[in-house]
Amino acid sequence: MRSSIAAFTRRLRRLGRRTAETSPVDDAPVDDAPRPSRNVPAARRRYAGSRLHLALAVATLLAAATAGSAWYAHHRAEQRDTAVRQALDTAGPAAKAIFSYDYRSFDASVANGRAFVTGPFADEYAETTSALKATAVSEQAVVLAEVSATGVIRAGSAEVELLLYLNQYRRNANTDGEKVDQNRVVLEMRRVGDGWKVARATAI
Repeated sequence: MRSSIAAFTRRLRRLGRRTAETSPVDDAPVDDAPRPSRNVPAARRRYAGSRLHLALAVATLLAAATAGSAWYAHHRAEQRDTAVRQALDTAGPAAKAIFSYDYRSFDASVANGRAFVTGPFADEYAETTSALKATAVSEQAVVLAEVSATGVIRAGSAEVELLLYLNQYRRNANTDGEKVDQNRVVLEMRRVGDGWKVARATAI
């Protein structure tokens, strides 16, 4: 029995030595090197996505600004075209009324012309026709103005400057027959309310 116990004890000791030799050492070196984080690829994807969203937002804003500018330019062009058409439609009758008169109905002629003028030019027109009345009556003068051609000098949505070729057919007691004066006149047409009136007239 003793020999059996001794043999078992020896076997335990040998097993303990083998276990100690194969067990890991507590002070074995530890690998402290940082391991790559599994979140890095996800962070990169989020950053790339943010940049893409920003680029798309900027592109959308630029496209909207370009479209807005194009629309505004087109709208302004349409406004100018409309202004030119309206000013041209008014310029012919206005020039005929302003630069025509008949001594037999002088006041009515002046009233007709006054309906087409505005601003300081209205006062100038009133002063000029008032000074002209006595001469027109004494000479029995009749002047009829007709527009032969028109051209646009400059145009805006509220003001249009036009060049008019104007013929004045005149007769009076001191001349034989009818005379024709060919003139060029610059009219500055201005929007007043829903219509257009002459704000300035200059012979050139």
